[in-house]
Amino acid sequence: MSWGNRMKQSSQVKYDYVIVGSGIAGLYTALLAKKYGSVLVITKGSIDDTNTKFAQGGIAAAIGKDDSPELHFKDTVAAGDGLCNEEAVHILVNEAADRIADLVNLNVPFDTLDGEIALTREAAHSMPRILHAGGDTTGEHIETTLSGQVRAAKIRVLEDSLVTEIIVEDGTVKGIKVLDCRTSSIEEFSCRYLILATGGAGQLFKVNTNSSVVTGDGIALAYEAGAEISDMEFYQFHPTALHLPGVTPFLISEAVRGEGGMLRNVQGRRFMFDYTPAGELAPRDIVSRSVLAEMKKTASDKVFIDVTHLPPAKITTRFPHIYRFCLEQGLDITQDLIPVAPAAHYMIGGVKTNIWGETSIPGLFACGETACAGIHGANRLASNSLLEAVVFGKRIIKRTGDGDKTAHSPDSNGVEVHHSLSGKRVPKAVSAPSLSALQQLHWDKVGIIRNRQGLTEAVNTLAAWQKSLPQPADRPSYELSNLIMTGRLVTEAALLREESRGAHFRSDFPQNLPAWRRHIVFSKELK
Repeated sequence: MSWGNRMKQSSQVKYDYVIVGSGIAGLYTALLAKKYGSVLVITKGSIDDTNTKFAQGGIAAAIGKDDSPELHFKDTVAAGDGLCNEEAVHILVNEAADRIADLVNLNVPFDTLDGEIALTREAAHSMPRILHAGGDTTGEHIETTLSGQVRAAKIRVLEDSLVTEIIVEDGTVKGIKVLDCRTSSIEEFSCRYLILATGGAGQLFKVNTNSSVVTGDGIALAYEAGAEISDMEFYQFHPTALHLPGVTPFLISEAVRGEGGMLRNVQGRRFMFDYTPAGELAPRDIVSRSVLAEMKKTASDKVFIDVTHLPPAKITTRFPHIYRFCLEQGLDITQDLIPVAPAAHYMIGGVKTNIWGETSIPGLFACGETACAGIHGANRLASNSLLEAVVFGKRIIKRTGDGDKTAHSPDSNGVEVHHSLSGKRVPKAVSAPSLSALQQLHWDKVGIIRNRQGLTEAVNTLAAWQKSLPQPADRPSYELSNLIMTGRLVTEAALLREESRGAHFRSDFPQNLPAWRRHIVFSKELK
């Protein structure tokens, strides 16, 4: 089958596995699932139109001679600021080496040095443990490799197909409804297991580093089906996205600072040590807020990354993609400073799962950025996201295919507080919702620094928009609806958490409070 030709299916066709999403989480899991039954992959664009391609830095694994899973565990938990599910983190770091071996066997071309996989260091990692491919095009190499493997395995892929509803009967997943984005027709597919691998929700924010396809689809689908959604207030902002007039924000990888890049203000002064002893290698939330503070202090809309002190050959070979992109914009980063500013980057919360990827609905699983097993806590450690996708994708298939019954049912990630989205507010009259208005609202009111007034305004506006939405009929209208639903979960969680922790910072509650060492979990009250 060619990727462009849609396979006509009837509602009577039942697959063992239906996987929604075609990034690293979806494709890797599909390749494993094929051993155990029929597999259908559904993606709303082309198979390679994913956020995985945008991952520059790499994938973390403690495979270096001086490194250990224990050190990786400590770094991950430290970044998570008291909210990590330590059982899940232990699994992540201890199964990392085997999953890297899987990717190597699938022909992912990791960069090597003297015959060994090359390892670099990134912020908040105590050791060099970041594997990369093509310098700074790791995600693109992984995506291309896995999509080629899926093609070779003859796994069925429906492109230009958007899932509109999860079908649940008697409390168990039975299938999905799917919109053909080209014909607007709706089809149904039945399955034993449904795996959500739809990525995050970066398009909530005006300034973001994500693909345009990242619109919170999996979160909205799972919530409407009755699944539990956890930790949505924690949205990670990357401190260094290219900031040039008229240029879409472009990620300047964490690895640039890991290799020695220095942050300077518009006056040319290196400033990060004014804010933290870790300097440029502090966790992302600290660097993002520090950059924002320095921008305010200097009345500027940017700071700079300086790599001009590094050997030019190192820059062009280690960061070829960044080098070429900047050169196209008139910047030679071997000689010129790189203007940067923070941008929304990664959704830390998601569909609540246990250590086997199981959600609160039998038959429904989640993997990758869509899922929340508590690995990242309140703030993700750089380059743990690609690793999470393969480690827990493997565990989903081990659970469903190998019949591993050693797990308990969906487990708690610690102390939890359960909520439903507010239904008591009377929405005020607002202008009609649009993607640009939604993105501006989140950037202004639900961004790096938050407060009660801004969050309350955003909550009321989002509720009004959701109430005013017509029934979606095409991909853009479904995406807007999904973003508004996901945005409500992010915003109401942020309003509820009256403290600052990890990626969530409240200017009216700037302290980290022990009483808030708990998770905010939302679920829909189904009739």
